[in-house]
Amino acid sequence: MTKQAVIEKVKAVAEAPSCCAELKAVSEEYLSSLGTEKEKEAAKSLVAELEADVMPIDAVIGFFESAAGAEKFGAETAAGLAAHAKEVKKNGGAYCDCPACAPGKVILDNRAVIL
Repeated sequence: MTKQAVIEKVKAVAEAPSCCAELKAVSEEYLSSLGTEKEKEAAKSLVAELEADVMPIDAVIGFFESAAGAEKFGAETAAGLAAHAKEVKKNGGAYCDCPACAPGKVILDNRAVIL
């Protein structure tokens, strides 16, 4: 994967409605650092945050089936999201496929391009 392709994935993560505030901030910091002496450190911060935030599918299922998931999203929405995550797992997916995690996983898989 090219560096430009990874940068496009970083932009997708930052723009995703499912992106948490911390990941959005480090994604934007990385994008702002491109071409500067701060780029490598920003890339390291981005990768560390992605490692914390890109969720394994079993964790996603567990969360949406929990009381906390139902409280945060509502019981009906949480049940639907859990069902979707189970379908992802059934089809061989190992990680969350939300608009933030999916490109985030691609970045992690290609981290050597930016580190």
